Amino acid sequence: MTALRLADVAPEPEETPLLSVQGLGKHFGAQVACREVSFDLWPGEVLGVVGESGSGKTTLLNCLSAQLQPDRGRIQYCLRDGRVAELFELSEPARRRLMRTDWGFVHQNPRDGLRLGLSAGANIGERLMAVGARHFGEIRAAAADWLAKVEIDAARVDETPRTFSGGMQQRLQIARNLVSSPRLVFMDEPTGGLDVSVQARLLDLLRALCDALGLAAIVVTHDLGVARLLAHRLIVMRGGGIVETGLTDQVLDDPQHPYTQLLVSSMLQ
Repeated sequence: MTALRLADVAPEPEETPLLSVQGLGKHFGAQVACREVSFDLWPGEVLGVVGESGSGKTTLLNCLSAQLQPDRGRIQYCLRDGRVAELFELSEPARRRLMRTDWGFVHQNPRDGLRLGLSAGANIGERLMAVGARHFGEIRAAAADWLAKVEIDAARVDETPRTFSGGMQQRLQIARNLVSSPRLVFMDEPTGGLDVSVQARLLDLLRALCDALGLAAIVVTHDLGVARLLAHRLIVMRGGGIVETGLTDQVLDDPQHPYTQLLVSSMLQ
């Protein structure tokens, strides 16, 4: 019997990245905000982007979420039907539809991501209506269910976000984003500005939801502790470019680039 060689075995087809970024660049006048940024994001993966203020991480997030058009490079997204689309070749309505349905965006300030004049239930229900829900009773039940999932008393479904604490507003913003079953969520300093005890509770909630729902996420943060808790893989940015990348624990426990070493040592002080 002829031995089977590895070369005779057809390789398993590779899974298509959910998001593929190639040579992304963005300038503001003479200032370089992003420089030759390239990476792939896989379905269900949480990617952390860390760096000091001015490193380019927020500009990168805004380009990836189609809020800011890059000057060069490509951003490709794998749609639900399996087609790979060049993000900025899609029409503006198609990109807006992605943001309402397939994507979520969790802002640092939850008031930027909520409709303050609407009730908590309406904030959540609005996203459901964007994906075709029309039955009021089902929308209200789903809103109450998601309030419970983010640890808000469902009895507050008719109250406005203005009556909620900062931590509750952030949890409501998370519920609003996740109710439509997005495949990719962008998070910009999701625990920034919150008390330490509130941060810890929110991080536990985010990690549990990402795991349970199989969410892919890109988390921008200056807090390496947040990155360690949430991210599978890490990108370290400086001066608009990536200086180091790898598995989160690998990068934080054995940093190779001098800048990463400085970031990690400052966290330990």
